Parts: sequence; C-alpha cells; structure tokens
Amino acid sequence: MNKHNIYTMSVASIYPLYVMKAEKKGRTKTEVDEIIHWLTGYSKEELEAQLKKQIDFETFFEEAPKLNPLRTLIKGVVCGVRVEDIEEPTMREIRYLDKLIDELAKGKAMDKILRK
Repeated sequence: MNKHNIYTMSVASIYPLYVMKAEKKGRTKTEVDEIIHWLTGYSKEELEAQLKKQIDFETFFEEAPKLNPLRTLIKGVVCGVRVEDIEEPTMREIRYLDKLIDELAKGKAMDKILRK
C-alpha cells in the first residue's frame, strides 16, 4: 500500500499555513498551538522541537505524548470526507487537526473547539 503524500510532509511546512489561516480570520498562533497541545499532548517546547526537526506527519502523531481521548468527538467534513468515517488512523488524526483549525478559522469558541 502506498502512503499518502501528507504522511511524509513535514509538519513544519504546513504549520505556518495553519497559523496563517487562523490569523486571516482574527485568531492567533497561540490558539493554533493550544489546539495542537489539546489534540496531541505536545507542550509548546516539544512542538517547537518537532517543527525544528522537520518531522513528518506520520512520526508527529506516532510520537505524540498523549492523544486526547475526546478527539473522537470531532465530527464533520474536511476535504469532502467525514472525519469520523476515515478508517486509516494516521489520516484520521491529520484530518482531526485540519477540522479543529477549520473550526478556529470559522470563529468557533475555543471551549467548543476543545470539546470542553
């Protein structure tokens, strides 16, 4: 089975796009980082280290300190696909992150995004 291209892309190459998407809608880099921390358990320092190492998405999620069990509450469509229907675990994690960033850019409150 061939891996999807996103698996081998560095998180550092996409991270600025997440931040730019958020900032264009009046949100902040801090909120993007908070979402990543909530989803993966990476601290600010750990995230910065992963970005500096140019780690790929597959490794990023494999090495995540503590994937949030509430992430399974994330529902909806990203790139035309319902995230809850994605069977491949790594792709599902990537799309969870995409969905959370989309919700941030759409102005959703942080407590709703973080499923509190």
